[in-house]
Amino acid sequence: MDSGRKFWFQAGWLAVGLLSACCGLPTEPKALPGEVQDVYDSLWTNNLDVAEQTLATPFLQHMQFGDLQADDYVSFMIQDINYLLNVTDLLKEMVQKVKSPDDLKTFMEKRYQSYKQFADLMLTQFNLNSLPDIKPIPAMEKYLADYKAIMEKEKPIFFAVSLLPCSRLWIWLANQLKETYGNAYFVWKKNNMHGNPEKHYRALLNKYLKTPDKLKRANQIFRQQMQNEKNFFSASLQE
Repeated sequence: MDSGRKFWFQAGWLAVGLLSACCGLPTEPKALPGEVQDVYDSLWTNNLDVAEQTLATPFLQHMQFGDLQADDYVSFMIQDINYLLNVTDLLKEMVQKVKSPDDLKTFMEKRYQSYKQFADLMLTQFNLNSLPDIKPIPAMEKYLADYKAIMEKEKPIFFAVSLLPCSRLWIWLANQLKETYGNAYFVWKKNNMHGNPEKHYRALLNKYLKTPDKLKRANQIFRQQMQNEKNFFSASLQE
């Protein structure tokens, strides 16, 4: 996977071990007359408010302070494993569905290969043979249902848009968290700070999302998935 989410589980179990030892309305994309709009960047800047709301959730704030309870962290990770395996299955369907154009087909294939490789690693690491019987919390259930609806009802380019919030948000969150080496969760911050999702998304989105209607729909889907991320973090620790 190209996002910081790839390192969440590896860093997470280490952090747990250390602990035991010691929505607003969407903003429409705008461009000045004659200006070529960069879709990849505008989707993020138009919805930065949701990222900031996510950073303020109790789950991330307590992780930043270093006093997040281990059981809350483990529960979050279990839900995220469920996310990983389900999105991998959806990408497998997209690989079968998208036959052209070549660059969009290649995008789906590479995203599936990346997710599948990491999903297999997780199943092996935790001695699981298949998708475990994890009951999704309502926030995760809605998140996955929205993915499926986008896959079934929208053009494939919008499924690519739906994947991007996770990739960009987790890297941004890791860079915003003020954690020091002594924090048990510093390893998560360190491993999630770096990534380059734009190499997979920027050219593709700029190529296929040029009309006002497509830009508007892309912004709606991006914001919806950003809200789903925020809702997931919010539901993971309620005070």
